[in-house]
Amino acid sequence: MNVTDMRKIRATMHLRDLTTAFMLLTRLPLPAAPHAPGTGRAAAHAAWAYPLVGLSVGLIAVAIAWMMQSLGVVSPITALFVVLSSIVVTGAMHEDGLADCADGFWGGWDMAKRLGIMKDSQIGTYGVIALVMSLLLRWYVITQMIEKDVLMGAVLTAAVMSRGAMVWVMYRLPHARKDGLAQQTGRPTGQTTMIAVGFAAVAAVLAPEVSTFWLIVVAVLSTLGVATLARRKIGGQTGDVLGATQQIVELGILIAFDTMVYDWTPD
Repeated sequence: MNVTDMRKIRATMHLRDLTTAFMLLTRLPLPAAPHAPGTGRAAAHAAWAYPLVGLSVGLIAVAIAWMMQSLGVVSPITALFVVLSSIVVTGAMHEDGLADCADGFWGGWDMAKRLGIMKDSQIGTYGVIALVMSLLLRWYVITQMIEKDVLMGAVLTAAVMSRGAMVWVMYRLPHARKDGLAQQTGRPTGQTTMIAVGFAAVAAVLAPEVSTFWLIVVAVLSTLGVATLARRKIGGQTGDVLGATQQIVELGILIAFDTMVYDWTPD
């Protein structure tokens, strides 16, 4: 990487992007977004910071787990509160995206019908099944991570890599509709995407107890799977597709940890 590339990266990463990213992806009380109309900078430019938002969400979950373990709370209950913490902090927006995609992708016969179902605030059978299965799997795997004493590495890695995957999907797929959150946010530039994916790669390299190679393989396959399905079903991406991407990739990374980390504690 030469000096010109470094300058481009520095020019892309504005400090105020952090506020925008947190306001888009969490329900944390923050000042007004600096990317108001007329500022000349679209909200999509803040996408490079999405993995950092994931890191913060993961740290909150880990802190709650640590407090509960200090009080002697058993692993399954602690895992439940870890899952709940991320739902509360993000306002369940990613879970909502997963449910809407499940309903729309399999509930409609054509693109227009699928997009209409996804925009409907009511949840259907496919959405309920997807949510229940996802939450149960996440709770189970996090319980295993607590008992194997690798919760911090698993949760933080999954949180960062899954947000990096969102940015890649934003960049690669066109907008499937002319309105909605994704359309309002815009599409990130290649430079913005590269930074976000770079953060995800760093998280994979720093992940303890597991293979960096297999974490990247899982993340790439999960992301490509959601992106391919979205393109075939609705012709592109929406906010719901991005939420579903985050959920699927996060779950894939957590399962990868559970598969690769063994509990060597004697019986």
